[in-house]
Amino acid sequence: MKEKGVWGEFVAELVGTFVLILFGDGVVANVGLAPRLAAPGYDWNTIALGWGLAVAVAVYVAGGITGAHINPAVTLAAAVKRGFAWSKVLVYWVAQVIGAFLGALGVYIVYYDGLKAAGMPNVWCTGWGSVFGKAFWGSAQGAAAVGHYSLWNATAAEIIGTAMLIWGIYALIDTKNVPVGANLWPFLIGFVVVAIGLSLGGPSGYAINPARDFGPRVFGALVGTKGLFTGWYWLVAPIIGPLVGGVLGAYTYDWFITPFLPAEES
Repeated sequence: MKEKGVWGEFVAELVGTFVLILFGDGVVANVGLAPRLAAPGYDWNTIALGWGLAVAVAVYVAGGITGAHINPAVTLAAAVKRGFAWSKVLVYWVAQVIGAFLGALGVYIVYYDGLKAAGMPNVWCTGWGSVFGKAFWGSAQGAAAVGHYSLWNATAAEIIGTAMLIWGIYALIDTKNVPVGANLWPFLIGFVVVAIGLSLGGPSGYAINPARDFGPRVFGALVGTKGLFTGWYWLVAPIIGPLVGGVLGAYTYDWFITPFLPAEES
């Protein structure tokens, strides 16, 4: 591919991931800071729906250029099982991390007063220090707190959740499966993310995307959020877990689904 084409793909992945984090971390900040309603007015359902819509909008924005990977796990899975050029994997990953970092900056600008008043809580990423620490992985109080999950449990949730993300994506874009018409597949991929959040997101906070977690985590550390790089959680669960899960999802879809689909009509 020409250099201009690769540059266009880089920009598309950057912008798509920016949109993803702007809306995704934005809903976390909105729920955590509850600026319009009392805290009980928002809940986990709000977060799951907000993240799903964030994915849908991001895919609509960048999908016509790259298919909107907006996720290193999706890019790796595509290289392993869908013929995506290995030479472009790192290009996409860098674009995705930069886009996620800039998306966190956007959330910082929008919610600055609330974040400052609250002591710059973690609305950026999963794990220790999150504003919802008791709802998913770990807590400030340690293992005795309600809702505590071990690092390995959180990592297993990330692997399985990301594998299901890949299954959902591959099924929705597979013309031999149940085809999605009227350009609705980005919207339905968003609902796959809603399903993962509602059903599988509890133990880890469902990063299911290394760039989604790492870019905002770096930004959060730079603006003063504490504890974002404590221990090994930041590397194992939201980075290694989704990369493993993405490859697992690609292989298992082709093991258990692809061979039994009907042949495409000529």
